[in-house]
Amino acid sequence: MNGVTIGQAAAFVGVTVKTVRHYHKLGLVKEPERDSSGYRRYGSAELLRLVQIRTLAAAGVPLAEAGPLLDADAAQFAAALADVERQLTERIEELIARRDMLHRLADGDRALLPDRAVALLERMSGLGLPAEQVAATREGWVLARALVPEGFDDFLTHVEHAFGDPRFVALSKQATEATAWEPDDPRLAELATAIADHLLANPAHLKIVTGLQARTDAAARYHLVAHHGEQQGSATAQGVAIVEAKLRAAGIHIPRPDTH
Repeated sequence: MNGVTIGQAAAFVGVTVKTVRHYHKLGLVKEPERDSSGYRRYGSAELLRLVQIRTLAAAGVPLAEAGPLLDADAAQFAAALADVERQLTERIEELIARRDMLHRLADGDRALLPDRAVALLERMSGLGLPAEQVAATREGWVLARALVPEGFDDFLTHVEHAFGDPRFVALSKQATEATAWEPDDPRLAELATAIADHLLANPAHLKIVTGLQARTDAAARYHLVAHHGEQQGSATAQGVAIVEAKLRAAGIHIPRPDTH
């Protein structure tokens, strides 16, 4: 009766019998010989090996690497453990990032936009811009960040600058009101002209329009962002078309739908 049964060995080590048999199947622990009664008896050597494998597995070492690791010399063992530690650190950082994202999901804006953009959206509300414009802006910025990420931070800088100009804010409010107008309303051309003139007179504000498209040669991406939420033939679409036409007439490069 030298040794213990597989059930006892599993209980002593803190794993299941199924796990012990899995270790045997992978060749991590050699199966002991059967005694005269037909039972496999686990002695101190097998128990020690089981403890070592269980400990490495609990530390995050893949089972495929556990056996060679235990059979390595001291220097190889130390180097292998350092590599496992590096992998675990990377995994921890990834999990922390995922946890932070879950926290940000409590605020839908912060899950998709940086804090700086969220602050600007809140500023829009504080400036008296209507909720529907803030919502449309939010969606447009999510697209802009996804399609042209390398230019998004500069874009926000231009927006911050523009929000400090009362004239820009007033034109933005009028543009929101114009969404309820008919496409042939004569006020639409007047407003679009005023917006184009303001942009041309303020190069920093003009970069809100030109900055993102300058980062890419794909006109499709520009139009996805610039024309987000428009309905064909609507007052909004008509107004934006007039503004773009006037900017082109002034020599500003604005991609056309049929360009690439």
